[in-house]
Amino acid sequence: MRTLTTSVLLLALSLTTAWGVEKGDYLTEDETDQLRDAQEPSQRIEMYLSFAQVRLERFDDVRNRPPNPEYDVPGYLETQLDQYIRITDALKDWIEDQFDRHNDMRAGLKKVLETGPHELEQLRRIEQSSDPYAAGYRKSLGDAIADFTDAVNGATKALSEQTKVFGELKREEKVEAQTVKDRQKDEKKSAKDEGKLRKKEHESGPPTDKDED
Repeated sequence: MRTLTTSVLLLALSLTTAWGVEKGDYLTEDETDQLRDAQEPSQRIEMYLSFAQVRLERFDDVRNRPPNPEYDVPGYLETQLDQYIRITDALKDWIEDQFDRHNDMRAGLKKVLETGPHELEQLRRIEQSSDPYAAGYRKSLGDAIADFTDAVNGATKALSEQTKVFGELKREEKVEAQTVKDRQKDEKKSAKDEGKLRKKEHESGPPTDKDED
């Protein structure tokens, strides 16, 4: 009995804490600070992925707990899905913005493609399962799946394009570097040959009258 009571109190505390900190927005103050510090394109992508996964884990954890009429569990679940969708939208906006700015974000896009299939599998598993709150969040869950699928598809296309663009740039940089290297090699050889010629002239000395005859 004591264990059950403790669990209920912990659940109440976790719900209150989550709602209190995030009320009115989809990110906590700490998450907002992390984003502010993460200006590198790929780093920001990974932040969004991490924040979205936190919401999904919260959602999956609470929906599997025994129903408790004292708490607005359906409201909490809806809040987590809403935040998940809004974070996904922010992720898509960031990818689009960085793509338009021609900023290299290949590492972050690869992360989306690495984690995306697993996350979609988790969302679809939830969609196919049943719990006391399923009817209430089914539409929002469908929206979350569609939104994240769109994000993965967008990341796939963006990565393909950036691989072409930055791959070409890298090849051009290699060609330019080789050209500089060859030029430096030629200049070094020319300087060496000129030094040998001067040394030879110095060793032979100035021409004499006999040389001129």
